[in-house]
Amino acid sequence: MELSIKAAHPAGGYKKIFETCGELNEPIPAIVVGVIPEWLSGSLLRLGPGLFEVGAEPFYHLFDGQALMHKFDLKNGHVTYYRKFVKTDAYVRAMTEKRVVITEFGTAAYPDPCKNIFSRFFTYFKGIEVTDNCLVNVYPVGEDFYACTETNYITKVDPDTLETLKKVDLCDYLSVNGVTAHPHIESDGTVYNLGNCFGKNMSLAYNIVKIPPTQKDKSDPIAKSKVLVQIPSSERFKPSYVHSFGMTENYFVFVETPIKINLLKFLTAWSIWGTNYMDCFESNETMGTWFHLAMKDPAKYIEHKFRTSAFNLFHHINSYEDDGFIVVDLCTWKGHEFVYNYLYLANLRENWEEVKKAAMRAPQPEVRRYVLPIDKQGKNLISLPYTTATAVMRSDGTIWLEPEVLFSGPRQAFEFPQINYSKFSGKNYSYAYGLGLNHFIPDRICKLNVKTKETWVWQEPDSYPSEPIFVQTPDSVEEDDGVLLSIVVNPGADQRPGYLLILNARDLTEIARAEVEVIIPVTFHGMYKP
Repeated sequence: MELSIKAAHPAGGYKKIFETCGELNEPIPAIVVGVIPEWLSGSLLRLGPGLFEVGAEPFYHLFDGQALMHKFDLKNGHVTYYRKFVKTDAYVRAMTEKRVVITEFGTAAYPDPCKNIFSRFFTYFKGIEVTDNCLVNVYPVGEDFYACTETNYITKVDPDTLETLKKVDLCDYLSVNGVTAHPHIESDGTVYNLGNCFGKNMSLAYNIVKIPPTQKDKSDPIAKSKVLVQIPSSERFKPSYVHSFGMTENYFVFVETPIKINLLKFLTAWSIWGTNYMDCFESNETMGTWFHLAMKDPAKYIEHKFRTSAFNLFHHINSYEDDGFIVVDLCTWKGHEFVYNYLYLANLRENWEEVKKAAMRAPQPEVRRYVLPIDKQGKNLISLPYTTATAVMRSDGTIWLEPEVLFSGPRQAFEFPQINYSKFSGKNYSYAYGLGLNHFIPDRICKLNVKTKETWVWQEPDSYPSEPIFVQTPDSVEEDDGVLLSIVVNPGADQRPGYLLILNARDLTEIARAEVEVIIPVTFHGMYKP
């Protein structure tokens, strides 16, 4: 990946992926360059922000813009592109009142200036209005599809028409305050997720929840969801921010980082004018990072105390069991300062030199492998021949972990990781695919061999890709026999600045692209629906 560090973006074209765009009235045809594999027939669904201000009021953070759902349809070598805003309460009310009505991650909503002081005052005591702006991901539950963020609200959408069907409050079914946008999904359709909950007498825990697959009687699986196992919190009033978790065949892996949500602040913040979610985060500078294990069946928490130094974690790559150990591969950011502090839109829209300066101050990214012994004693507890990761029992009964570094480049992150999920999730694997962030700007697609550390890169000047989604070739044998799908934007192109890129997952060579006449703003996560 050395070659990629030469990439610079003095023209600042990346600013265009953080600009508002309109929805489309109908799917538009794409112009295909190259030949799309005959077997590739389905839809790439993606989510991200599409509205970055309401009237004169801006959204301030990358995770605030209103949810826009994108779809590339592939059929018989032809491709269409379509996009629609998800009609969440946050969006509909903003459109109706022409202002920010519901507080987003980094943008506070203020009371309606048209109301008098008394009705404004009472508006505040209706309790917390939590956003349903589902801009992060989309995933299947039974026969249905849900767009999500990280709150207790998920939104049922139609993957064909992109219509918004209904808002679901998970609190109606489960004791969680929110769940991650990165559930694990088994081959039979069972969904596992993780959320924090503050229960009786303010006791704090993380709950792993299970949603069963499609029901025989066609009833809603969400109505049958349940909490499987509870993981204790390191601090009584301060849960850690959690974005994803790991799952092997028999275990759940939860990494508790020092990025904390100050609950007391969070609960009082809503009665204070102008407070948002970002204001409620703080760093615990002394705890380091804690790893937790829980068994799947029978579901129970394992009392091992795994500890390591401080890092931020958003994305697990994969985890698997091997000979009494659990191997956990992660995209980490070193230190206890919150990476999201660097993702305000004002920072990302700066000129290139300024963008680079900010990234110099920020936590540094690193792909790491940690190995957790399930039941070993002794000095270095790890006896797997292929890793330099260590685990040492300390006198206080904690097990100190040191990682093996799988990839590290200054201000070059391997992020938004994907694998051959259907065949290798929770299993010993070789390949991860990721979006390369160059000083936080996405400018390349990467492949990493986690066994040999070999890397491959796809990159073009002034082009800004998105998370690459792996789709395997039918009847494939090799782990990397398939294609990667990514939405790329080249804002400076004379025509057709947005395109769906199809790469050979083997070596990241281009197979085809399907170009459209519109710019496509940044997307975070999504899925391929055959």
